[in-house]
Amino acid sequence: PRLELAWAMKAHQHAQVYFNLISSVDPKFLNLTKVDDRIYEEFRRTFRELRVDVLDPEELKSEPAK
Repeated sequence: PRLELAWAMKAHQHAQVYFNLISSVDPKFLNLTKVDDRIYEEFRRTFRELRVDVLDPEELKSEPAK
């Protein structure tokens, strides 16, 4: 139990550090991987009309969206 608690505490500390890092950067300048631009280009090629600023869960569940 002590080892599991120590692991959980360390994981929580790392999560806080990463959250603070990604929260302090403007998202348009944030790159998490070397291939972020390629991932985004492919996403946009596949989902040309999807508005990611306003997502409607019901719209995503519709037959045309599937």
